[in-house]
Amino acid sequence: MLDKNLAHDVLTAAMATGGAFAEIFVEETARNVMTLVNNVVEKSRSGIDYGVGIRIFDGTNAIYAFTNDTDRDSLLAVAKEAAAAVTSPQAGNVNGFTVLNFAKISPMGIAHDKVPRKQMVELLKQAGNAAYAVSKEVTQLTTQYRDVLSNVLICNTEGIWAEDTRNYTRTWINAVASLAGDKQTMFKSKGGQMGFEAYDGHDWAAWGKEAAEGAVKMLHAKYAPAGKYPVIISRGEGAVILHEACGHSLEAEGVAKKASEFADKMGEKVARDMVTVIDDGTITGGKWGSINVDDEGNLPQKNVLVENGVLTAFLVDRLNGLRIGMKPTGSGRRESYRYAPTSRMTNTYIANGTSSFDEIIAATEYGLFAKEIGGGSVDTATGEFNFGVDEAYMVRDGKICEPVRGASLIGKGSEVMANIDMLGNDLKIAGEGFCGSTSGSVPTSEGQPTIRVSEMTVGGRSEG
Repeated sequence: MLDKNLAHDVLTAAMATGGAFAEIFVEETARNVMTLVNNVVEKSRSGIDYGVGIRIFDGTNAIYAFTNDTDRDSLLAVAKEAAAAVTSPQAGNVNGFTVLNFAKISPMGIAHDKVPRKQMVELLKQAGNAAYAVSKEVTQLTTQYRDVLSNVLICNTEGIWAEDTRNYTRTWINAVASLAGDKQTMFKSKGGQMGFEAYDGHDWAAWGKEAAEGAVKMLHAKYAPAGKYPVIISRGEGAVILHEACGHSLEAEGVAKKASEFADKMGEKVARDMVTVIDDGTITGGKWGSINVDDEGNLPQKNVLVENGVLTAFLVDRLNGLRIGMKPTGSGRRESYRYAPTSRMTNTYIANGTSSFDEIIAATEYGLFAKEIGGGSVDTATGEFNFGVDEAYMVRDGKICEPVRGASLIGKGSEVMANIDMLGNDLKIAGEGFCGSTSGSVPTSEGQPTIRVSEMTVGGRSEG
């Protein structure tokens, strides 16, 4: 993607004014996106993005510049312009390159460009037809197919030379059910870090039906009661609360800025003994958040962040590692060459406990079962959050009872961690989402077994 001699010259120019470290990130990404609204193709887009980012360390700060003009003169000019901003000169060196070899965690099976777009449209229509067949109350459907193929190069003054190929595919459906001006939605997605084989054995009709049935069920549900009471959160995608309310607070960027509720709690008890939290970018099998190499040229790791309730580690990128005195953990990620990397999650999950799902339900006299978590807002500095629940049920006398809608979960990440009092043995790592932060939007997964939080604030309202 870039000649090694040119890369060496660009890094030399970047270091000419006394930078402590310099790095080049080269990216070529092809994307295809197709969206259907009410089973009609509304838009279909394809494109290629190519560019180079150059980063220079100036003490514990960084200078970042990027360009999509990648001829020699342009790259040297960008490197020199960035170097001119160095304010604390040091005697940095440019070492010879050593190729970083690594196994590809999720090799592609069926290349995206081998699948006709007409076939993809027909599969999405299968989901849409099944959804509309559920009820006349299903009034709108949006489905989307997306695939991404990226080739990247990371090289730096320490001699790292790492080339990687990354492939993703994802489809989603959003069903809307309406009645007398009231609307309820249900969102379902599927995909992975792989080629079109991600959909092997996938029942598109059942998928569309599930989304529509969920929307219709919530349309006729009563409102959830407001108050403080136990909440059971489903395995898998329910861990979005862990990701947003706790995970971001364990990233070194926030820790370094003292903008994390866990910044000064290393080695302290932050949850009960049963709780262990892990971020693992090495999981095989096409897991969405896994990486072959991070965007700084470091290999991914299995990072145990909370072990038996004790805070043991943070997710650390190179720059913030300098700021807090910790080594990188293979967690430096970025959306594209337009962004400098920072500490980010990959596949973040709570490890298995010992209780079955049935045991957790049976042990709950009164509470809410949050089966599908929706969108929300989080203050990552404090961990305070507010999440909507797309699908929920009341639990009474140890049994799942009527569906309820309009529920929201309100709380603080550290308090949720401390109040997990039952932990299932049914771990599922799921989700094909994108996490946004200062380094852009990156693919992440989250997971957990079924958990029970002894008390949470549930927003709701009474029937009017």
